[in-house]
Amino acid sequence: MSEQDQTLAAAANWSAPHLSIVVPTFNERGNIELLVEKLEAVFPQMPFEVIFVDDNSPDGTAELAKEIGQKKPWVKCIKRIGRRGLSSACVEGISASNAEYVAVMDADHQHDETVLTQMLALVEGEKDLVLASRFLDGRSAGEGLSRFRELGSNVANAIANLVTGTKITDPMTGFFMLRREKFEQVAPHLSSEGFKILLDIIATARNKGVPLNIGEVGFTFRARHDGESKMSPLIAAQFFGLALSKMTGGILPSSFFMFAAVGATGVVVHLIALTIASSWMGFNFTNAQLFATIVAMTSNFHFNNMFTYADRQLRGVNYWKGLLSFYAVCAIPAIANVSVAAFIFETNSLFYFAAIAGIIISIVFNYAVTRIFTWRV
Repeated sequence: MSEQDQTLAAAANWSAPHLSIVVPTFNERGNIELLVEKLEAVFPQMPFEVIFVDDNSPDGTAELAKEIGQKKPWVKCIKRIGRRGLSSACVEGISASNAEYVAVMDADHQHDETVLTQMLALVEGEKDLVLASRFLDGRSAGEGLSRFRELGSNVANAIANLVTGTKITDPMTGFFMLRREKFEQVAPHLSSEGFKILLDIIATARNKGVPLNIGEVGFTFRARHDGESKMSPLIAAQFFGLALSKMTGGILPSSFFMFAAVGATGVVVHLIALTIASSWMGFNFTNAQLFATIVAMTSNFHFNNMFTYADRQLRGVNYWKGLLSFYAVCAIPAIANVSVAAFIFETNSLFYFAAIAGIIISIVFNYAVTRIFTWRV
């Protein structure tokens, strides 16, 4: 058989996937093989594909997914180098699909794969997006969440509904399905930051005038099968940053609010350092302001590296290079900071007001420029 005949035969036996299931992963090696088997049991006849989007897991998640894919061509893996974050992983995974319908779910088996058939029936019908809700019809999150985390989830759901203008029972779920054409309408406006892609999709559709007919199905949230939960205070902070961003119509990115929050801690650090330099070290105001500015810049860099840019966190030698870059980028506004503060102090003798006025001048410039030169967003 000629190479052309082989190609034609392969094409004749191939069926395009009707559904793509995108599974973002980080250190989920112990979960993915069983998940593939469960999904095969749910769709024994229908052509579908599983797209694992892995953030270069050190436990070899991507390598195992690719090994499975060599035997099962409907299993695919996108291994991302130098990029992290659930939302951006989902965007890349959905963008890589050519199926008419796309689902997003976690790898840890907390999401009940059997409800995918109900979700698919709804999006094949009149619904544009269907979410699997942990709280529909009075459900609780079951074994999957502690009471404290369930309370936090309920608060976040209330905020999310306020942001999206909807009245759905679980806007914070990470388990949903939608028409790919609807995703492509909002994709250019989605944030690549954070961990709550569903909230982003619904809020962006609302802001951009994209109609979404939303449905819900209920499921019982199960205990994690293997590995550790990714929930952390960082994810909670990024959620609030995303919520604030969507309240501004996306004009200000969620990372700006994280940057500003870190800047607020920097104000406290600055004023403490200013007081120490002035009262304890005997510096005059200008030198005290310069000392406090350097201390606050160092603090801001460290916490922005940990939180604002956690998905591209600098480590090792790159940390120190980044710090020097941060100093260099912030030098111009720092000079303006000290100059303006000194001028206000000499004119009005308003010590702390002068210091804060100098700080405010720096924030927006630092945010815009350090994204380009320090963290290379």
